[in-house]
This record gives sequence, C-alpha cells and structure tokens, in this order.
Amino acid sequence: MRGAAVIGLALLPATVQVPASAADVQATKATTTAAAPAAVTARTSGSGSYRYWAFWERKGKDGNAAWSYATQGPSVLRPEDGAVLGFRFALSEDSKDAEKPRGEAEFAAVCGGTEAERGRKRIALAIDFGTPAHAPRGESPPRRRTTCAQVDEDATAADALADVAKPLRYNSDALLCAIDGYPERGCGEQIESGDDDKGTGQDDTPEDNGAGAEDDAGDDSSNGFGSATGVAAGLAAVAALSFATVRRSRRRG
Repeated sequence: MRGAAVIGLALLPATVQVPASAADVQATKATTTAAAPAAVTARTSGSGSYRYWAFWERKGKDGNAAWSYATQGPSVLRPEDGAVLGFRFALSEDSKDAEKPRGEAEFAAVCGGTEAERGRKRIALAIDFGTPAHAPRGESPPRRRTTCAQVDEDATAADALADVAKPLRYNSDALLCAIDGYPERGCGEQIESGDDDKGTGQDDTPEDNGAGAEDDAGDDSSNGFGSATGVAAGLAAVAALSFATVRRSRRRG
C-alpha cells in the first residue's frame, strides 16, 4: 500500500511553470527565478485540481498549427518574431491535462495590422480567462482575447505579456497569479473536488479582438475534473495490485 501511495503522489503536479517578469517584480527576485521557474509544490492532503495560469506555445504552420505546453517559463523563453503564445486560466491536475487556450490564433490574423520595426519583434498572444466553472467564487472571467505585443528583440514571453495585459499580479515567490487583474484573489491554490468555489457568468464567453469564429467548446467539457476520474481509477488498480502482492508475500513468509 505504501507503494500505491507514493505512485499517487507522483501523479500530482510537482511544479507549475509560471515565473515572473522583471517588468512587474523586483529585479532581484526576477533574477533569482530566471534560471529555474517559480513553482507550486503539490499538496498531499486530499485530491483535487490546481487553479492557475498555464503557458502554451503554438507550433506548426498553415493548417497544422497546434498548442503545445511550454517547456520553459515565460520569463525564460525568448520567442522570435512571429511567435504565437497562449495563457489559459483553468483547473487541472498536471501539465498533461492542462486546458489549452480555446480556438485558433494565427500570427497573421493577430499581428497583421502591426508593422514590423527595426530592433523589435511582434508576438501574438492568446489570453483565455477560462470559464465560470474554473473561476474563484464571486468572480466572472473576462472575454478571452488575442492581441499583438511589440517588444524589444531580447524580450521574454513575460515581457510581451506585461506589454499588453497589465496589471499582472505575482505572489511572494514570483508566481504569476493574475493577468489583466484576473483573478482578483488566489494563486495556484488546490481545489478539492467537492468545493463549491465557482464564479459567475456564461460558460462560453465570446472572444474579444479575435480573429474570427472559433469553437468555444474547447476543452471545457470536463470542467477540469475529467482527469481526476482517470487518476482515481489508476490509483485504485495500483492499490489492488499492491494489496495482492502484500498478501502473497505474507503467505510465503
């Protein structure tokens, strides 16, 4: 049974990569978090999801572009001109099950009206504030939107975000807590499956400044808890196997 417990803990998110931007956090703190992204350590008391901003990169061209979970934090990644980045606020158990930004986000559609400038780069950003089911109690998510940031050539993804979506909020560990002031409270907190901590508003808010009609259904059919069912089933199977192993070893002894 101890083995099952250890495996169960391993399935929980060890870190959430959302480091701070030097533009919005004290310079010394931003420096210390540049090499290693700030993290939310998984709690072991009970099961549930974490509410946080997930960071994505859109990779591929033409009709094959798709969202990919970023392997570097926003304050580490230095995107090139023409990059498309996404931020999605949602509940999820780990990066494998994190909710992606809904809809499409093509660079030409988002930044086509922004002229290129020498010494600067254009970054297309998709900011998805999520659904009321994932919002803190009493809050309503703003409309998701796409926008174009034009920043210095050596700017990070966090710098690009700060250019177009202030105010940003960080905690004392330089963890990104809010974009454009949302949410007003909370930061990477764990939400138990039975908690009645939900916001208000319609489930599918239309996109603001978007690039056309999109599929608003996105990944929200599970309301963030679909992965919990799979994890629970897996843990139950592991526990059963561990129990059977212990019984066999006792009989042999």
